[in-house]
Amino acid sequence: MEIFFQSSLPRAGSTLLQNILGQNPNFYVTPTSGVLELLYAARENYTSSPEFQAQDSQEMKKAFRGFCRGGIEGFYNTITKKPYIMDKSRGWGIHYNLLDFFYPNPKIVCMVRDVRDIFSSMEKNFRKSQHKNDKIVNHSDMTGTTTEKRIDIWASSQPIGLAMERLQEIIKQGIADKIHFIKYENLIGKPKKEMAKLYEYLCVKGFHHDFSNVEQITKEDDVVYGIYGDHKIQPVVTDNPSDFKKILGLDASNWIKSNYDWFYKRFGYK
Repeated sequence: MEIFFQSSLPRAGSTLLQNILGQNPNFYVTPTSGVLELLYAARENYTSSPEFQAQDSQEMKKAFRGFCRGGIEGFYNTITKKPYIMDKSRGWGIHYNLLDFFYPNPKIVCMVRDVRDIFSSMEKNFRKSQHKNDKIVNHSDMTGTTTEKRIDIWASSQPIGLAMERLQEIIKQGIADKIHFIKYENLIGKPKKEMAKLYEYLCVKGFHHDFSNVEQITKEDDVVYGIYGDHKIQPVVTDNPSDFKKILGLDASNWIKSNYDWFYKRFGYK
């Protein structure tokens, strides 16, 4: 068994990629995974428990490495006998060094997308869910009451703010050089080409995908994620025109591009 990791931006096609890859019978693909959270908890106990602190530190370090490796492999060995796993969690990228500690030279895939379209997607979900209280708008203190104010909130909180901060840090630390990035726009525009490049990065034999009939095999209860939970995909992979100017307005769109100038330079968006 070989485990790969997907650590993508929100609203950037991560669910679509998982389900395309899931057409390959050699791959087990996950929805948003909780495996990283299991490792968080284990690391906390390993770090703070006096039982570990009282023993030989180098011996415990080796043992903890084996525990983490055995834990993640044992987790998936009980679920599937397929040779390849693609585990999806937004945290894998920023925790590359933790992952590398027990799973050396991990292969991580990251979907990116024009950040203006990411914010636009969030705003569209907000607008179509007015029958529910998303707790982002408070008319009494005038927070979240305009598109621009909501952009400010999302830019400094989860999921967008945290994901963008992590991505910038990944680039600063040089971790980005070890990650395979896929532009959402390229995946929906030229899916065959992008999947071929992905298989080459993973060092796995290619597969003939049917991009006109992508069955959704990952299941997530979006109620857990509130009105912004949207893990449903369309069965046909097709190029969609960008609509951020219409949804956000020109001024807000220009502000996003200026605020994330490092992103546009790094990934060549115009």
